[in-house]
Amino acid sequence: MSYPPQGQPQQQQHHQGGYAPAPVQHQQGGPVATGAGQNMKRRNPVGAWLGLPMITFGIYGLVWFYKVHAELFGFDRRSGDASVNALLSMLFGACTLGIWPLVMYVKLGGRIAQAQRAAGLPAECSGGMGFLLGIFGFGVLYYQIQLNKVVDRYGDTPPGQQVSLVA
Repeated sequence: MSYPPQGQPQQQQHHQGGYAPAPVQHQQGGPVATGAGQNMKRRNPVGAWLGLPMITFGIYGLVWFYKVHAELFGFDRRSGDASVNALLSMLFGACTLGIWPLVMYVKLGGRIAQAQRAAGLPAECSGGMGFLLGIFGFGVLYYQIQLNKVVDRYGDTPPGQQVSLVA
């Protein structure tokens, strides 16, 4: 590895995803920024859980599942892009007797908890709780409330706008 001679600036590195991580900023008593991602969209939990799925005869449930996975990947690229896998698992889950959709549903709780940690919040989301509430039809409501905590952490920052990650 060679270093540039004294007095010459270092070249900027290009990062995957088209953005460079935010510089580390030391704040008095607050979290330290370690990266950057795109803010997610705040959704009405009741609308995502009950309203739109009823209006669209359940199709919005698939759209919600895909969009949430895509936004989680945009927010923190370390989580991996599982949006297509999540959608396919829901569409073709009957081939695995419904096991793979359940696995993806439980894993969503872990992805949301990871996003909460990356936002500097305590990781309160649980895949097990999402699964149990999902059995009774309240899983989307629970997950959307947990996702909104991450979005609310950044205040009025619009969806898609770059935000700093702290963990």
